[in-house]
Amino acid sequence: MKLIAQTLSNTHVTLEPLREEHREAMRLAGDDPDTWKLMSIRGDGKYFDGWFDYVLADQAKANAISHAILVDGKVIGHSAYLVIHPLFQRVEIGWTWYRADQRGTKVNSACKHLLLGHAFACGAERVELKTHHKNLHSQNAMRKMGAKYEGTLRHHAKTWDGSFRDSVFFSVLREEWPVVKAGLEVRL
Repeated sequence: MKLIAQTLSNTHVTLEPLREEHREAMRLAGDDPDTWKLMSIRGDGKYFDGWFDYVLADQAKANAISHAILVDGKVIGHSAYLVIHPLFQRVEIGWTWYRADQRGTKVNSACKHLLLGHAFACGAERVELKTHHKNLHSQNAMRKMGAKYEGTLRHHAKTWDGSFRDSVFFSVLREEWPVVKAGLEVRL
């Protein structure tokens, strides 16, 4: 697997590899405490620069490929390839958040269509997704998309508020991608 950082787009969204130039637009899009309440690291208000710097540093170490998500040329969120394992041909999609007015729209389906498709085109055999055990909306979206529930890791990550989250894991395998892709395309 050779995952390549590049701009991905369809008729609904554009995903640009995250750069310093996205900082201020991303700050505005993410300045909502509700966006961060179930995240491991907080990124609203005074916490934004710490989060953004962390994401850029992780990307610089080739541990991640982050994307600014744009709709009609405006930044509305973020999603990333995380825990990239070329040798094992697996990657995780995560750190996904959207501006409040974009939640419940076609944006998530459009983003997952692009990210999953690109990962499999680059040689992935497995794409992982995980979420906070309290994030039922995200879990339902993963199930609806066709990702397979794999289990829950208890006390998997300490969050910014000091609590521990259980991480709920899902995955899509290469042989499952055609069915998942067709389902996403129906929703688009």
